[in-house]
Amino acid sequence: MISRIFRPFKEGFRGVFRHGAMSLSAATAVTITLFIISIFMLFTMNVRQFTQGIEQSVPISVQIDYDHESAEQEGAIELAISEIPGVAEIKYYSKAEEFQYFLDAFTDERTRAAMEPFENDNPMHDSYYVEVSDGTQLESIANQISQIPGVFKVNFGGASATNLISMLRTIRFGGGILALALSILAIFLIQNTIKLTILARADEIAIMRNVGATNGFIRSPFLIEGILIGALGAVLPVAGTYYGYRYLYNFTDGYIISQMFTLLHPVPFVKYVCLALLGIGMLVGLIGSFFSVTRYLRWRR
Repeated sequence: MISRIFRPFKEGFRGVFRHGAMSLSAATAVTITLFIISIFMLFTMNVRQFTQGIEQSVPISVQIDYDHESAEQEGAIELAISEIPGVAEIKYYSKAEEFQYFLDAFTDERTRAAMEPFENDNPMHDSYYVEVSDGTQLESIANQISQIPGVFKVNFGGASATNLISMLRTIRFGGGILALALSILAIFLIQNTIKLTILARADEIAIMRNVGATNGFIRSPFLIEGILIGALGAVLPVAGTYYGYRYLYNFTDGYIISQMFTLLHPVPFVKYVCLALLGIGMLVGLIGSFFSVTRYLRWRR
């Protein structure tokens, strides 16, 4: 019973070593494909991080009308804003704080001295800064806020902010599609290689059929062989991804260009990517072998 259970694994290992050149060819194809998939996975996940960072750095500025600056009126406005779907956080700043922030933007002392007299007749507005959970809703939420009584002006960066977020999300989606396409390509490559090993063992398969072996009995070693080829092909991409990303993160101090574009921390992110690469390699090996051997058995039946 035990030998019957482990027979597919023994035959699978034997098949990998018996057809070493073809197995190496398939594993190399998987390696190259997984390296490319790894790059796009790292790129896509970090673009997602960048997008979220940009979304959080583009709040909606809501200025309150001078006639609605009482605590009761502003409380009603804040409540109305908080009830809008998609609003993540609301921060309040008084007109005094807004004027001080405006004044601090000037580094020249003469300019600051010229602006300071306006503090007694403060032209600023009490304001709310609203962060949204989904950057694609910036314009929609800003339009809803502008309809609230007592709101003087709403600013969210305009079309340039929404276009930037939309562009980054498109890049992220495109990276995911390309990774999927490369996985399908790897399946076909393994499928063709396994097909060659099946043809090379056609006589062996014919003998097993003549003695009454079932399709499942014949198929199982090839499935194990495909999984092993996929796992072997994943070794170098997993090692390259693990050490390469950690080196990149340490070399760049965790961000690219500016602090706004921060990289995901290697722990535990890179471990999950490595596990995903190993899983993809074994899965495409299994799928490629399954389709190849099933098609052959159906054709020969």
